[in-house]
Amino acid sequence: MKKILPYVLAVMAIFSCKDDDEITVQACSEATNVQATALGINDVSLSWNDANPGASFTVEYGLSGFIPGSGTFVNTDERVVILSGLQANTNYDIYVQSICSADNSSMQTPAFTITTMPPLVVPQLVNNLSDMNLYMGELKALQPSPYTIPYELATPLFTDNAHKQRLIALPAGETMSYVDDGLPIFPDNSVISKTFFYNFDENDPSAGRQIIETRILIKQDGLWVLGNYHWNADQTEAILMSDSATLPITYIDEEGVTNNIDYVIPGAGDCFTCHNLSNSEIPIGPKLRTLNFNGQLQDFIDSNHISGLIDASLVSSLPSWDDTSLNREQRARAYFDMNCAHCHSEGGYCEDLSTLRLSYETPFDQTNIYNQRNSIMMRMQEVIPGFSMPWIGTTTIHDEGYELITSYLNSLD
Repeated sequence: MKKILPYVLAVMAIFSCKDDDEITVQACSEATNVQATALGINDVSLSWNDANPGASFTVEYGLSGFIPGSGTFVNTDERVVILSGLQANTNYDIYVQSICSADNSSMQTPAFTITTMPPLVVPQLVNNLSDMNLYMGELKALQPSPYTIPYELATPLFTDNAHKQRLIALPAGETMSYVDDGLPIFPDNSVISKTFFYNFDENDPSAGRQIIETRILIKQDGLWVLGNYHWNADQTEAILMSDSATLPITYIDEEGVTNNIDYVIPGAGDCFTCHNLSNSEIPIGPKLRTLNFNGQLQDFIDSNHISGLIDASLVSSLPSWDDTSLNREQRARAYFDMNCAHCHSEGGYCEDLSTLRLSYETPFDQTNIYNQRNSIMMRMQEVIPGFSMPWIGTTTIHDEGYELITSYLNSLD
């Protein structure tokens, strides 16, 4: 028996060692399908898939380009985690590691990069335009914030041939409210901006541009306030100013002709002159009938920017003054409406100074256009401060507009 025992123990040892060699631990696999959903300006919900039963996870994140191991760590037993306190409009790299046991972990996933949402538009007249958050990236690029609504007007106001970028920013979750074909009701903390610029060469936009001013309207406590931002020469910032300023501008027009003008940036009092209705400041441009062209107003409706209106066809459309398919009276009246009616209307600046009433909807026999036709032509044909029309806002004659209006007025004889 004693002779057999060593052999039994040897055999047992052999089988025991064989069993140990055959026992393997399943490798902890990496997480897959990492996804992120913005929950707000500073918060992101991160989720992923994982095939490891009962695994826990370590999420590491930091500013894009950070070295793994130096980031911020979050441990969780779930396949989703909320990352909070992030900076707005910032790139982050994120890594996920699966933990199957204390000594069995997966490799980190490849870097998953996210960009957080931009900051909200600030509905206040701050000193620097950049601090209003109307734009993303380099300010002079004029890339609108995703919280803004770019828009155009069927018939725009003439301002010495300057280009204009128009934006509306509504408070989160709120809409404009339909009333009639005129201005909608804007909620408090709405912002309307209009930025004026010239291309150096109209035939080559890549040659650059000069941005001059950004005019701002903000609705606060039911009333509109106005501000004007003057852009610096480097085009890196625009500063809130109340004084008027004159800026020499040179640009090449579409005919290849070099134009030199002294562009006048209006002062605070000048802005009130045009945006005055019964001594209250109001917007001029974004009336619904002026927005209702090329499907723009219906897009506003479909995007839930306007409430109380489901079909843009229920709103009239202001004609475009340069649409030659329309008759001369339609075009001329549309031109009067946009360039003149804000003053020449009931409650406007010229209510007691002139008998002209130039809104498009005003019946012709109530406009007094016929009786004042000679005065209109005389005041439009040259630029004389304090006499010519428009009263302010231009320093040059709008040749095409003047030709249309004189042709129309002469046809009334």
